[in-house]
Amino acid sequence: MRQHSVIYTPKQSDYEELTRVWEASVRATHDFLPDSYIELLKNLVLTRYLDAVMLICTKDSRQRITGFAGVAAGKIEMLFIDPDHRGQGLGKQLLRYALEHLNADELDVNEQNPQALGFYFKQGFEVIGRSEHDGMGQPYPLLHMRLRQGQQLARNG
Repeated sequence: MRQHSVIYTPKQSDYEELTRVWEASVRATHDFLPDSYIELLKNLVLTRYLDAVMLICTKDSRQRITGFAGVAAGKIEMLFIDPDHRGQGLGKQLLRYALEHLNADELDVNEQNPQALGFYFKQGFEVIGRSEHDGMGQPYPLLHMRLRQGQQLARNG
């Protein structure tokens, strides 16, 4: 497993690349979302959502962004990994940084995204609530999760 050891803070000039990673990740994992909704969200990610969070990212040896997370008010609002870089520990690295340095221990995940749900369970999160609709009021249920009390983020595998 090749571990990126540095967490970067992206700049506004990186927003196009962050949005590219977001779209590639969503298309690889959110097969329940229609294309028109992905396009709508993509525009919101680029024009509003990235500005609303503290951003961190990982980069490859060519300095291309491979994954990113966004945190606001103790909550991980976004965590997306480029599909070409999945399975390298980047999600775990970004999650650990958000927990340890940005004091974020809660997040929401689409109930219909079993890969993400499994990842968060494996990292020590538990479901603390559920919403029938996503943040845009659409019928894509969200599970509200929190790191289990006394739980250290899984350090292995």
